[in-house]
Amino acid sequence: MSFLNQIGLANPGSPINQLEIARFMRRAHGLDEYEGRKLDFLYRKSGIDTRYSVLRDFDKEKVEDFSFFPKSENLDPFPGTKARMEVFAKEAPNLAEKAVRECLATGSVSVSELTHLILISCTGMLAPGVELKLMERLGINPQVERYCIHFMGCYAAFSGIKLADKILRAEPDAQVLLVSVELCTLHFQKVYNEDNLLANSLFGDGAAAALLSNQPKGLAIQGYSSHLISEGAPDMAWSIGDFGFEMALSKYVPQLLQDGIEKFREAFERKFKLSQISNFAIHPGGKQILQKVQEAFSFPENCNRHASEVLRNFGNMSSVTILFVLQAMLKDDSISGDILAMGFGPGLTLETLMLHKP
Repeated sequence: MSFLNQIGLANPGSPINQLEIARFMRRAHGLDEYEGRKLDFLYRKSGIDTRYSVLRDFDKEKVEDFSFFPKSENLDPFPGTKARMEVFAKEAPNLAEKAVRECLATGSVSVSELTHLILISCTGMLAPGVELKLMERLGINPQVERYCIHFMGCYAAFSGIKLADKILRAEPDAQVLLVSVELCTLHFQKVYNEDNLLANSLFGDGAAAALLSNQPKGLAIQGYSSHLISEGAPDMAWSIGDFGFEMALSKYVPQLLQDGIEKFREAFERKFKLSQISNFAIHPGGKQILQKVQEAFSFPENCNRHASEVLRNFGNMSSVTILFVLQAMLKDDSISGDILAMGFGPGLTLETLMLHKP
């Protein structure tokens, strides 16, 4: 049986207040007083207090202080995808390295003992990639096996953990380093529509690294499953546009998830015996998503306490976020027994992972 042994976390800079970001968005969208009040209401009700960004413009009062966006009230000329990917190429390795160093500092496995490296990101791509820069900076063996998981969205860490589990089943002595880095705020979109309004209000930047092995320490991986709610495909999707990565994020996603979960509930019960589980790690894609998942499964009211706390302090960091939740649960001495983790993403995809904490 393989284990998620330890997790290291990282965020760029200092936290930015959600209402400061709302002020930036009001100006960027050119909103009048009425529309500005609507935007402020959405941000206040988001369940988010602070987020992090590699861009330091979101809390600047004067456009003259901007360092990435143009120093103009309407943000023209708006930065294109190339400019955003240049920031990713510079900042993503720094943040990923910080998470890896924190992860490995808490255990007995050295960099030289790593056998596999899995890099996850859906907010930036380049080749040679972030994983090669990590290898150079950390002194990882150049013969380590490398894998990259891109563009799968918020559930990508589940795919990475499953890949690590399969590697460890095939190679019992392997030491697998999984690294997820997401710079979501690079992809702020200026066009004022429902999808952009929701996405701009939710996402933040972060990185997480996890060590997985067959050493019995941390969270035991007991099983997993994947379900597709195909009718929700247009409601959550990524595409590459001229001004960064464009996200379709409909307000109907929480209800679609609830309906889909209810549809698959019997299959979940057979595989995971839900009635016997008291610990849940739900990807905090948003306040309404947490609520709808809780209602669909009839989970207890406090099931979202760790996910809600992560959402409040960091926002939705895409694939990174579930690792922040699992780290909080690893540190919580009151938690023991089975943990059912869930993540959601484009497709509409629902991923589940059964873990066990001694």
